[in-house]
Amino acid sequence: MAILNDFLTFFLLLSILNRVESNRISNVCDFSFLQQNKLYNYSLDSPTSNYPHGVLSEDGFYKVAANKTVLWFQLCDGMIFNHNPPRCVGCLDCGGPARCGMECSALVSENLGGYDVCTTIGRASSIQISLIDKAKPHTGVVVKMSSGGLRVNCSLSVSVYCDANGVKGPNALKHIGDCEYTTELRHPNGCAKIISVHRSGWSWLGTLFIIILCLLGAYLVAGTAYRFFALGIRGIELIPNLEFWLSLPHRTQVFFGSLVRRFRGPTEGHRSSYSPVNF
Repeated sequence: MAILNDFLTFFLLLSILNRVESNRISNVCDFSFLQQNKLYNYSLDSPTSNYPHGVLSEDGFYKVAANKTVLWFQLCDGMIFNHNPPRCVGCLDCGGPARCGMECSALVSENLGGYDVCTTIGRASSIQISLIDKAKPHTGVVVKMSSGGLRVNCSLSVSVYCDANGVKGPNALKHIGDCEYTTELRHPNGCAKIISVHRSGWSWLGTLFIIILCLLGAYLVAGTAYRFFALGIRGIELIPNLEFWLSLPHRTQVFFGSLVRRFRGPTEGHRSSYSPVNF
């Protein structure tokens, strides 16, 4: 019975860890950007009525080709090939010959010397998201994924433009640098959900308080340094205007005490010296 309980506990922990890992991979396609009083939220893999897998290709991969170069990729997850898998040399780090393309998120094939040679250029765990245009956050986002090799680091940047009318692309495959590729597509999930953010009115007061603290700190540091190096003063008297700082608690107490008396009015123990006198 104890062995059975240990087995069930192990299975439960394994299921929880697997669920946490799945959520971690999914969250890489969430992106938010705050501009003025608007929060732009992108959730590329969120399901919709027309696209239950979000921006992910329902075929398991996207494919685009240009100038004898073929690119396969998937956004937010690894690729799945139920048909027409890549057939190329050098697919060992992305599934091997039997499962080529199944263990990475982006694979490119180039014809070199009559042979199609594959290179892994992206993995889901390396995804980074940024805006296409910060001046126009609603335009869409750039999904960048990378893969480090022994000789060169490769990457793929996919510009996902906002298009509420449907999916278009991918197209315009470009080879930049030694092993950097770019392409683009249009998708409804490339549109942000915009939320109006009403900021607190205390923000300016907090900024003013921080500025005052910084100025006070600069004054104390500069004054202490001057008294130490220029005047040769040592000890606690290095602090500029020491008498003022020592009397500050008493001054504060007197100030607030006067405010309290002003709002409460004169008390029994503080009557005016011009009170009427009975003879």
